[in-house]
Amino acid sequence: EVQLVESGGGLVQAGGSLRLSCAASGFTFDDYAIGWFRPAPGKEREGVSCINNSDGSTYYADSVKGRFTDASDNAKNWGYLQMNSLKPEESEIYCCASGRRGTVVASPGREYFYYDWGQGTQVTVSS
Repeated sequence: EVQLVESGGGLVQAGGSLRLSCAASGFTFDDYAIGWFRPAPGKEREGVSCINNSDGSTYYADSVKGRFTDASDNAKNWGYLQMNSLKPEESEIYCCASGRRGTVVASPGREYFYYDWGQGTQVTVSS
């Protein structure tokens, strides 16, 4: 059974940082990509970032480039999202998701290409 469990959310002031974690189990980690998503009102979820667990290549949405860093620990089957310079409008529930890296590569920011999802962790940025 595939499981993805997020942690690390919380309350932070604008300009602050948080590090989200995604504990993965039930699949061959190296064969997959891990993406991070947040809601986008009226639209499909926004793909914030993605990491290919095989070669470490990453994708970032334009809105977070230079501020967020995606990483993974293949030995532990964990994914991480370091979020710096957070903004109040980025207060959301952040979810990690897994998808076959050969599939996700087509469009890593699209939720359609991911199979399994965690429950999410709440990030709140105060102004």
